[in-house]
Amino acid sequence: MDDHAPKPDGPQEQGKAQKAADAKDLHRAVREAGESELDRPAGALFWSGLAAGIAIHSSLIAEGALHAGLPEAPWRGLVASFGYPVGFLVVILGRMQLFTESTITAMLPLVTKPSGWALRRTLRLWAIVLAANLIGTALAAGMVAAGALGSAEIRDAMVAVSARILELDGWRTFVNAIPAGFLIAVVAWILPNGRTQAFWIILAITYVIAIAGFSHSIVGADEAFLLLFTGHVSVGKTVFGLLMPAILGNLVGGAGLFTLLAHGQVQGETRE
Repeated sequence: MDDHAPKPDGPQEQGKAQKAADAKDLHRAVREAGESELDRPAGALFWSGLAAGIAIHSSLIAEGALHAGLPEAPWRGLVASFGYPVGFLVVILGRMQLFTESTITAMLPLVTKPSGWALRRTLRLWAIVLAANLIGTALAAGMVAAGALGSAEIRDAMVAVSARILELDGWRTFVNAIPAGFLIAVVAWILPNGRTQAFWIILAITYVIAIAGFSHSIVGADEAFLLLFTGHVSVGKTVFGLLMPAILGNLVGGAGLFTLLAHGQVQGETRE
């Protein structure tokens, strides 16, 4: 520790320094991050989103590897699900653009100070990042399906893990995507207050998403594309039965429910 570093003058100032950020501070931090994202060039958003779509594939790789290495047992899914957070750790800690994380960051500037500019910028951000995420997952899934990545055993395990999304119809996928969107928005909301615990926050929340069977649009897209490219589902089922319900559900949970609750708790207290 640097003995010459400035220190709080008294007990009151020390208490303020140690105090965790309150709701207004978190609102401001997340909102300012969202404003920065809205101002980013389209090319930067696209390449960051593409990288995130490819990187999130590491979740499916890790799950598939664990699934392949574990015996058939009632607890197999619980242990294999520890692979699910891997992609989120890579993407979020690597500061890549993930569609579901941007649902709250992009919405807070809009709900705080509504304007046509903010609305257009929010829709622009979502469109670019979502398209880039989907292209990235499609590329990664296509490489696995073609046999260019991983062994045949791991590939078969990844297909088996992905097949769980076929247990839900479109409506149930939409409903199960709402809590997933909500929880990923929670991650974006609390990270400014817990940067030193970021690894454990992301691990815990995304593991809950995995074991609860909630539908995450980007990880789900990776699984859906793998099933499509290996002949397990049709294009129509992929788009209308898997992708769109999950995307809409994540938007409702993140941009809708959580954002309104997060903003509502400080409404009237924020100063613009």
